[in-house]
Amino acid sequence: MASGSPSLRRTLSLPAVTISGVGVILGAGIYALIGEAAVTAGNALWASFIMSALIASFTGLSYMELSSLFPEASAEFEYTRSSFGDLPAFVIGVMVILSGIVGASTVALGFAGYLNGATGVHLLAGALLLIVGIMAVLLAGIKQSAAVTIIFTLIEAGGLVGIIAIGLPYVGSVDYFEAPGGLSGIFVAAALIFFAYQGFEEIVKLSDETVEPEHTIPKALILALIITITLYILVSVCIVSIGGWEAIAGSPNPFAEVAAGVFPGGYALFTVIALFATANTALLMLLASSRILYGMAAKGRIPARIGWVHPGRRTPWAAIILSCAAAMLFLLPGNIRDVALIANFTLFITFTVINAAVIVLRFTRPDARRLYRVPINVGKVPVPAVLGIVTCLFFLFQIGTTILLIGAGLVVVALVIGWVTRERHLGPA
Repeated sequence: MASGSPSLRRTLSLPAVTISGVGVILGAGIYALIGEAAVTAGNALWASFIMSALIASFTGLSYMELSSLFPEASAEFEYTRSSFGDLPAFVIGVMVILSGIVGASTVALGFAGYLNGATGVHLLAGALLLIVGIMAVLLAGIKQSAAVTIIFTLIEAGGLVGIIAIGLPYVGSVDYFEAPGGLSGIFVAAALIFFAYQGFEEIVKLSDETVEPEHTIPKALILALIITITLYILVSVCIVSIGGWEAIAGSPNPFAEVAAGVFPGGYALFTVIALFATANTALLMLLASSRILYGMAAKGRIPARIGWVHPGRRTPWAAIILSCAAAMLFLLPGNIRDVALIANFTLFITFTVINAAVIVLRFTRPDARRLYRVPINVGKVPVPAVLGIVTCLFFLFQIGTTILLIGAGLVVVALVIGWVTRERHLGPA
């Protein structure tokens, strides 16, 4: 940050951070991708959700320990820099920023699709309108952003509870082990569904605006995961119970399709809920991307101007505008499945490094103060972190050759940029 720049305002409590985490996790993934996942997982969707939850849980424990060790907004960048050095940290920082920005662009197009179906507004215009609105909310202040998030989260969570309520009377009506793609199809669906869990890692990026972050952030992270994993598994069982996996396979609006056949006005109701869900996810993704940009600027790794904070609003206005402008550039029509898998590539790479960082720091900083530690250890090595690495690498190779090549290209570009700029912007280690 520039010398004399004001700091961010610490106003977020445990409930606010937890709800923010639940909000970003519960967004477009569950509302839009469950239909795509049903194509290969069938009625065994619940198994795919459990597999994805394992990755999220293993890595979530690592985030708990690291967030208590480094309670800062730069999050993954700082974790990686402290463990492996500046260049790997820069690459991971870019991966995280890209996952948020590209994810937000994709979700904004999903929002625009729902809006187009209801009002006829052009897709690009609808998506641009959403991102401009999000930018205004983010620039207004963190309290305003949190207030909007809480309202939208309650609405989208209500939609999930509604699907559970609709489906409960039908539970037991189908074979829950029927998977058209077999075991491999369940694995492929799990790799795709992981996008639905994206967001739990974003909680740590609110550290600079959270009261007692070393205590609050780890608690909020695990609470958000418990809530969302429970909802996801219940939803996956209930939605296929209503009409079988065939009723939602490939549908871009599976909840609305199912609700339409159960009660009058169901399609319209769940379309509106989906609009709130996608808007909420895009808001929280851009919130997180702007905070890690701010954190990297504060560390001196990117130009200090990106870390400028508005003296009145106390928001990182330059990082917010840059994030939203980049999201606008990615507003090109695309296949939501492929874009979600690209986002998953960045997450699998990031989470592999994060789990490895916990292990490395156990040896390089054994006496550092850790308010939370990953449980179940063999010597100094946390077993869940090892399992997190193994599962991330396994699912990385379930996403397809084309996506792997695109992801590898992004990593190479990040390495080149990091290498070229490191001398100019390198901050203190």
